[in-house]
Amino acid sequence: MALGHLMAFGRLVALGHLVALGRLGAFGRLVRLCGAAAVVSAAVSATLLAGAGSARAEASVVRLAKQFGISYLPLTVMEEEKLLEKQARQQGLELKTEWLRFTGGSGMNEALLSGNLDFAAGGVGPMLTIWGRTRGNLQVKGVAALNAMPLWLVSVNPAVSSIKDFTEKDKIALPTVKSSIQAITLQMAAEKAYGPGQQGKLDPLTVSMGHPDAQTAMLGGRSEITAHFGSPPFQEMELKDPKARKVLDSYDVLGGPHTFNLVWASSRFVTANPKIVAAFRAALEESLALIKAEPARVAALWIKAENARLTEAEAVEIIRAPQTQWTSAPLNMLAYLDYMNRAGLVSAKAADQGELFFPGAGAKAER
Repeated sequence: MALGHLMAFGRLVALGHLVALGRLGAFGRLVRLCGAAAVVSAAVSATLLAGAGSARAEASVVRLAKQFGISYLPLTVMEEEKLLEKQARQQGLELKTEWLRFTGGSGMNEALLSGNLDFAAGGVGPMLTIWGRTRGNLQVKGVAALNAMPLWLVSVNPAVSSIKDFTEKDKIALPTVKSSIQAITLQMAAEKAYGPGQQGKLDPLTVSMGHPDAQTAMLGGRSEITAHFGSPPFQEMELKDPKARKVLDSYDVLGGPHTFNLVWASSRFVTANPKIVAAFRAALEESLALIKAEPARVAALWIKAENARLTEAEAVEIIRAPQTQWTSAPLNMLAYLDYMNRAGLVSAKAADQGELFFPGAGAKAER
């Protein structure tokens, strides 16, 4: 029993003692009529109430991260429409949200480990990396997927039509070297192209850079960046330039659709805040439903929120692209994990995608 509970119990026992000595006048005589059992019962009840009152409350402020691109549309809709706050109220919570912006997964993982972030959002690579490294302590796992989307490697070098054409004169921009989903996909493609043990052949050409800066650098023609392994909408915008061409498609590398972005958190946060996690998942499902039902409205919302250089029609086209799935269900993630195990990037293994997520991570994937 906690110290505070013992003190409350002790005060009630002392009250019973005073009653027994007849020192509480009329009140004492009333209590004696009820019997000593009533005092003990009251003491136990008070102790239980004290325990309930001192139970740790869930967080009142939640810090969430997202990165650049229309692939984070579910989170943008959630933020702009205040869906998490709405769903939290239905759970009996008054919640404030703080939305933080990152350019890559490594910075988010550092913030998560230091306790400065509650929900991280990014690609499969950074999530699997922190999942593997925290199995014995914080136990970081996925909360839900956001989508399944193809990632394109785009180049403006006219001599490059496949990854085998890259030379030391090329520089490939991607969110984070070695650990981002783009970097992992490039390694998987290199292994297929050059053979076992050659997965790192193109790593010396890669440069860490946020998508907006990478797009500007590549298309501007004044930097060493000749290629960008990006994400929607940057890859679609880049291909509108006559100099640009698609060199690689992640769906070809993986053999089909795969989760691109997802949300993850630590077991410490999830265990301490079950209502917030439930509210987040409900808000995400509401956001995904809005994207599917009202693509034009959410496209306009996203363009305004992100100050994006797309027309509403262009954004809707990306949102409704045949290869894209807006779903909270994880898809084909073990293909990435198997490669990362083989390459020595993650030592922990999983026989099922469910091992990578907290229970209730998502419904069956659908188009």
